Amino acid sequence: MCLMGFDLDVEQSGLAIMNFDVEIIKVSRLNYATPLRADLFSESQRIQYTIQTRTQGIPDARTYLLTLKEIRIRRGLTDDLGAEAMMMDALEKVEKEIKKPLMRNDKEGMALLMAEFDKINKKLGIQREDLPKYEELLEHKIAKAQLEELKKDALEAMETQKKREEFKDEETVDVKSLDIRNFL
Repeated sequence: MCLMGFDLDVEQSGLAIMNFDVEIIKVSRLNYATPLRADLFSESQRIQYTIQTRTQGIPDARTYLLTLKEIRIRRGLTDDLGAEAMMMDALEKVEKEIKKPLMRNDKEGMALLMAEFDKINKKLGIQREDLPKYEELLEHKIAKAQLEELKKDALEAMETQKKREEFKDEETVDVKSLDIRNFL
């Protein structure tokens, strides 16, 4: 299969995989830069906006964290590190310490929770200054998923085309000669 001008079936010393990653990086940069040039939100900015609007009137920390989980699930994002469970455990620890449900306007309680979150981040190796890197990784994952979906759709369309009676006598196109960028 040829996608973006390179062969995906050839596994010569991982070259095909490497070229695919290069193309994914190009697409992810394009996906990130295009909305910025058009004064639109990037995917991470959309997520941030969704979080701000959906959590605006939530008074307690538990409902806030559950809403974040719901947003993550709806967006199709995975919690590979298990940070969500750790955050809920930290919340339970803080609520146990203050002996009441933690409200978002409780400055002392929220400071305790943020200290617990900092411990979790340190344990996971996440630093605030690395957030742009994580944003880039998110854009990279989205671009990869889009390319995989595009590849699947193209293969499905080609198979459907092969099965049609009116195209039986036509010559099939060599997939390796196609460059998907010409069709975008």
